[in-house]
Amino acid sequence: MRTSHIFRPLPVQRGLAAFALLLAPAAASPALAQTGAQGQADAIVLRPLSFFRVNDLDFGSIIASGSAGTVRLAPDGTRTRTGGATLVGNDGEPARFAGLGTPNRQVNISLGSNSIWITGPGQRMRVRDFEIGSTPTAILSTAPTRFVIASALGNYNFPVGATLEVGANQAPGDYAGTFTITLNYL
Repeated sequence: MRTSHIFRPLPVQRGLAAFALLLAPAAASPALAQTGAQGQADAIVLRPLSFFRVNDLDFGSIIASGSAGTVRLAPDGTRTRTGGATLVGNDGEPARFAGLGTPNRQVNISLGSNSIWITGPGQRMRVRDFEIGSTPTAILSTAPTRFVIASALGNYNFPVGATLEVGANQAPGDYAGTFTITLNYL
């Protein structure tokens, strides 16, 4: 004799089994995964910025008269006059500074003051409206005043001009004063 067994779950048991199969993935504990990312640290070490005066601002020889005047010395060395100031010879030259820094870096230029007084045997004279010039090694931009060190070696130079106010009947003699220029990497 043979017997066979057929298992037929009851409808309620079948429903509970299906429900248990649906809940099994949700009830399983999540696998802990580790993720990581890497960042990068960078630094740029710059050559120290240096500069020095090559020559002083020299308005050249001037003859004063009974009326006031001005002498403007442009960064390119051009001298012009107004009023009672007469230019003598071609001996004026702008101040010139040179230095060394990191190629392609921007450098901010600031003047201690845009107006100074020079003194001598007569009334002091005002020097105003300093103007920094651009060169192939120091390509200048304005607002604010800065330049890019354009030389592959990092050397640069730049001229500085200004305007001198000559008084009426200014006493003959040598007049001198100082101005300050500060450079900073940006």
